[in-house]
Amino acid sequence: MSSAIKIASEPQNIAQVESFIDDVCKQYNVSEESYGNILISLTEAANNAIIHGNKSNRNKEIEIIADFDNERRKLTFFIKDSGNGFDYKSLPDPTAPENLDRPCGRGVFLMMQLADLVIFSDNGSTVEMQFRV
Repeated sequence: MSSAIKIASEPQNIAQVESFIDDVCKQYNVSEESYGNILISLTEAANNAIIHGNKSNRNKEIEIIADFDNERRKLTFFIKDSGNGFDYKSLPDPTAPENLDRPCGRGVFLMMQLADLVIFSDNGSTVEMQFRV
């Protein structure tokens, strides 16, 4: 089963993403621990898609698709933006001493730590995150 949401690329629309996550997690009876990991990971990915991918252009949308594999108890999310992508292989390490005081640059790191699997495609403009729930 899958569900999807499209939202305009405005930072205040993150509330719609949170509501979508709540609905999906309730629908599939996701544990509280998994819910927290999903919420943080997806809001980070959606923020990146809005701000960096679509440059906060309200005329562009991001799309989030949730797909549940009941047999494997796996919830997969796809977050897509209209941007040109980014070089996800050469992001600075946010745990390096020179980056500890930087106010940004932790989103992808958090996603990699909290999701069971993260896959970037379309030159980085699509991210797939899998969670065993």
